[in-house]
Amino acid sequence: MSIDYKAEIERLKAKLPVTVVGHYYQRDEVFEMADITGDSLELARKCKADANPWVVFCGVGFMGQSVKVIAPQKRVLMPKIACCAMARMIDGSYFDESVEYMVKHGIAKENILPITYINSDASVKAKVGEMGGMVCTSSNAYKIIEKGLQSGKKILFVPDRCLGQNFAIQMGLKSCVIGQTIDGKACDPKEADVICFNGFCSVHQLFTLEDIEFYRHKYPGIKIAVHPECDPEIVGASDFAGSTSQLIKYINELDPEQKVAVGTEYNLVNRMRPNGNTYVLSSTKPECPTMNETTLEDLYKTLKSIEDNAPINEIFVDEHTVKYANLALERMLEVN
Repeated sequence: MSIDYKAEIERLKAKLPVTVVGHYYQRDEVFEMADITGDSLELARKCKADANPWVVFCGVGFMGQSVKVIAPQKRVLMPKIACCAMARMIDGSYFDESVEYMVKHGIAKENILPITYINSDASVKAKVGEMGGMVCTSSNAYKIIEKGLQSGKKILFVPDRCLGQNFAIQMGLKSCVIGQTIDGKACDPKEADVICFNGFCSVHQLFTLEDIEFYRHKYPGIKIAVHPECDPEIVGASDFAGSTSQLIKYINELDPEQKVAVGTEYNLVNRMRPNGNTYVLSSTKPECPTMNETTLEDLYKTLKSIEDNAPINEIFVDEHTVKYANLALERMLEVN
């Protein structure tokens, strides 16, 4: 006998003290089942304010952790504890190595201010918090870096090199990427304001200058809007760059007849303007594989596990990590 997953999910949501949360990049059928939708930090903050004790978070692992850090009293389950590829590029040991790299190049540890993108493991956020640093999002990175520079310290930006480089360019700052060489010269922290870890989002690396040229040629007057996780040359060739929420706002405010090609995750772009005139800025489908792991069946099984009093895929974060990761988040919120 087959199960009507949508009907069962609705039944369980009505019965249980649970809130289903869906990130913008989730596949449509899962996204439609969510009580709260949005971007990563926005979702964590909404979960904290929500009255239900249970959260079922449809997203990737660091997002479930963020809820647990901000609201440790919540019971947080994930239908799939999928791993963001960018977040997985850095852990505590890689963070320590990055700090040591700067120390070896003549920057005292006390003169380093780390900033981590929200797309990172809670353990990395905790290390950042312990060093007096802050978390940032793609929408507030400019303000966070600007605040960090007021300390007079060098900024260590992890894990997304593109985000760090793009905001450094926007602010007229010098940046370098640990492990990268330009004209045979390695990253020298003493000559840069923002020193970036060499991480990236594989989805946002799919967009190329050739894609931009193709759309500009095919549709004269088209707007190009991209996420700042794209390479600096892509951002520099675009009409607009902004976070997920900023992209949505920008596109919603365009004339409905204005064509726009968007450089970010496919599921979000696909549901932006149902009337058309919105295109995916890629010759291939820029679909986040881990965000798309969650299915309706997974969501149903997770909710059913609460009903059966045998919860699955629960997120746990130790007290030390919660303390210092939350400190890094609080510093960010104070700047906002």
